[in-house]
Amino acid sequence: MGFTVSMNGKETVKSEPNVVPLCDVLLVLLIIFMVVTPLVQKGVDVQLPSALNTTQMPDNPDVLLSIKADGTLFLKEQRVTLEGLTMALEEAFLQAAEKKLYIRADANLEFGKMVDVIDMIREAGIELVGIITERKATEGE
Repeated sequence: MGFTVSMNGKETVKSEPNVVPLCDVLLVLLIIFMVVTPLVQKGVDVQLPSALNTTQMPDNPDVLLSIKADGTLFLKEQRVTLEGLTMALEEAFLQAAEKKLYIRADANLEFGKMVDVIDMIREAGIELVGIITERKATEGE
């Protein structure tokens, strides 16, 4: 609220809100969100391979196994060893509603390490496995 002086010298109350500080705050918040949003990543950082034939993956799968390029394993963002993977998978599937394992493996992962992981998955008795990939861009897109 501000005061204005009229031509006859009397002060009158100005009842218009000053929105300039509000606009400043909103612009700063917008810039913060624009900078932070790309940095927020869900899950373990892996470079997914690309494929032409993909299907939609659920937003929050019950059991998600991420494998980094160096072979480091993460089950639901918790680090596990290859030796402890079977027991960790069995425990995770006791609480899971959907009995399907989703794998996010790095594109640069050695094939031999992937085979070792698949052996452990089979040893845990898991039959439904989905491999998460990025959709490969075709020439028409």
